Amino acid sequence: MNHRQQVLGGYRRALRRLDDENLPWMPEAPNLNQQQVQQHDEEQVPRASRSKDCFIPPRFYCVETLCAPCGVVVAWDKFPKAESPTNIMDFLQRVYPEQGRRPAYICIDKACLVLKTVANSDTYRAWLDTSRFIVDAYHYSNHRATDEVCRKWCNPAPLDGSAPNLVITERNARGQLYYKRAFNTQACEQLNAWLGGFEPILKRMTAGNFNWFLHTMLFYHTMQVIRKQNQRRRDEDEDDQDDEVI
Repeated sequence: MNHRQQVLGGYRRALRRLDDENLPWMPEAPNLNQQQVQQHDEEQVPRASRSKDCFIPPRFYCVETLCAPCGVVVAWDKFPKAESPTNIMDFLQRVYPEQGRRPAYICIDKACLVLKTVANSDTYRAWLDTSRFIVDAYHYSNHRATDEVCRKWCNPAPLDGSAPNLVITERNARGQLYYKRAFNTQACEQLNAWLGGFEPILKRMTAGNFNWFLHTMLFYHTMQVIRKQNQRRRDEDEDDQDDEVI
């Protein structure tokens, strides 16, 4: 038997594995027979913990990030079992314990579920006095059109005048007015896409190294965003000075 036949034999043995065989370190394969639903429209069932004695990064459900529209990272945390509305609100309350410092708009992919939780909870209801929960533009198009709560209160760009700070008007090259989103509602999604490049490294780290590496990368990312903002302001000031000279 030559080398090629040995390799093909190994492939055949691998393909003959049982369909339900799944090692602990392997990701769970989706069931193609089940109807797929939008994750942001349905409540999530917390995953059962696989380890009680130690922290294992791959066993945590997700890393939750909080950032400003400009891209500056405000805070981050690990969610052990699910990205549930209550976990999200507990995270926000830890970051913004003082009511007067809470942001006017909170943009998240499942804002409609979070809003329903806030409205029905005495613990979180005070957030309605300071903040409006909206869905980011990327995920909003995938939410159910029949969800009246989402369409009325979580629209990232309403044109009915209910949130004038979210939509502005500008003129195109022909001088015609058009509507434009005032803020980047996908800042966190863009940050998560950038963090995804480090996922293979993070999955193999110990708890301490995981926390240190992630916090350090987010810190350097924020510093880079601030440097770009400062450079943009300097360039704009120079342009204004040149216009005055002319």
